[in-house]
Amino acid sequence: MGREGRLLLRKTSARVSGRAIALFARLVTAVQPFWQGIDPLDRRQRIYFANHASHGDFILVWSVLPAPLRQKTRPVAGADYWGGTGLRSFVGRDVFNAVLIDRQRNGNAADPVSVMTGALDDGASLILFPEGTRNLTDAELLPFKSGLFHLAEARPGIDLVPVWIDNLNRVLPKGSFIPVPLMCKVIFGEALRLGPDEGKEAFLTRSREALLNLRPGKDGN
Repeated sequence: MGREGRLLLRKTSARVSGRAIALFARLVTAVQPFWQGIDPLDRRQRIYFANHASHGDFILVWSVLPAPLRQKTRPVAGADYWGGTGLRSFVGRDVFNAVLIDRQRNGNAADPVSVMTGALDDGASLILFPEGTRNLTDAELLPFKSGLFHLAEARPGIDLVPVWIDNLNRVLPKGSFIPVPLMCKVIFGEALRLGPDEGKEAFLTRSREALLNLRPGKDGN
C-alpha cells in the first residue's frame, strides 16, 4: 500500500474510531446534555471551558455536541499525555485532532495561547480546561490559569461557554481503566465575553463563578 493509501486508511480509521468512542461514552455514562441560555444548534465559533477531573472529560463534552458542531470542535490537551506515539497519540492527534499544548514550557515550546489562537483562526471551536490540570482534590474547582483570559483578550469576538461536567470522576476514577456505569450530565451555560476594560482577575473570577453556578443543585440545575 502506498503513502496515499495509508493516509486514507488512517483517516478512515480515525473517523470510525471517533464515532465508536462517542457512542461508547454515551452508553457507559448515559450522559445527558443540558443547554441553558444557549442554542445547541447555533454553528458560530465557540470556546467551551469546563471543569477537569478525568482524562475522559473532553471526550464526554465532544460526544454530546451536535454533529455539525462536533466536526469543527477541537479539544485542547497536554502533549505529554496525548502526544508522542501509540494509541493515545492516535486518539489525540487523529481521532480528535486535539490542539496539543506543551505544559512543561521548555525553551523550544510554542506559546500555548498562540497555538490556540492559531486553531481558532483556522475556524475551529475549542474545548479547554482553565484549571490547567485534573482536579484530584476535594475542592470543586482549582484556581483558573491565565490562559482563558489571554485567549479572550486575543479573540474578543468569540463566545466563551462554561460547561459543567458532573459525575465523570466517579465513572472513571484516578488509576482506573474500566469505567463504572453511572449517569453523567454535561451542562452548557450562557456564553460570556471579556468586558471592556475588564482586568484579568475580575474576568477569571467571573468565569469561574459562571462555571460553578452550573453545578447540579445550584440555582435549580
